[in-house]
Amino acid sequence: MHIFLVRHGESLGNINEQAYRQFGDHNVPLTQWGYRQALAAGRAIAAYLAELPRGQIRQLDVWYSPYMRTRQSKDALLEALPPGLVKSVREDYLLREQDFGLFTEIYDHAERRQKFPDEFEKWARLRSNSGKFYARPPDGESRADVAQRLRLFLQTVTNDVRDGNNDLIIVGHGVTNRAFEMNFLHRAVDWFERSDNPGNSDVTLIDGTHARGFRSTLLHKAKDRQIGDEELRDAYGSELTITPKATS
Repeated sequence: MHIFLVRHGESLGNINEQAYRQFGDHNVPLTQWGYRQALAAGRAIAAYLAELPRGQIRQLDVWYSPYMRTRQSKDALLEALPPGLVKSVREDYLLREQDFGLFTEIYDHAERRQKFPDEFEKWARLRSNSGKFYARPPDGESRADVAQRLRLFLQTVTNDVRDGNNDLIIVGHGVTNRAFEMNFLHRAVDWFERSDNPGNSDVTLIDGTHARGFRSTLLHKAKDRQIGDEELRDAYGSELTITPKATS
């Protein structure tokens, strides 16, 4: 059994946080570079499967988050994979990005404190007293909340995993992919706290059997944009651009 966890490629939000405010978190597209990253991830998965003994090659069920950047990443993967290898392609809202509530579109702590001073202080106390995993942003989700809904998603694919008829590709976000790995491999909270999000278009492979157990490895490390390289920073598949922030 093989499960490929793929984080979306580089998005406009990854290179300019203002994109989240302009488009809304769910509508932020990939950059041209991000689409190329996702294509490379698909080729890495195809190359890995091509090296397996013929009897171990199974068809793929592809699951993806409904957000724009994950949908586009899914499209790139499908472009890179042999068509006959893919059995089904399905969206699931449980794979969506973590909801940061009032802090959505605001990633700078100083700006969060300035705009929502009371809520920020309460959240900061929760992080200090209960830990990052359990602290819920105001009107948002904690990482524990995300892990709980990923456990629900895992129930959706349990039959696929148990039967072992198909391999899986899951195209998600950094926190959601880690939450899936945590649930599937029965990782402790401490593992989640110590681990980092995968990079854009990184591929984590979970493989094994119920008899021997499962393990996870980094199958593919995506190539990052080099510092100072402005190539392919535009949005993929459209003429979207980021409106310059107004100055007062």
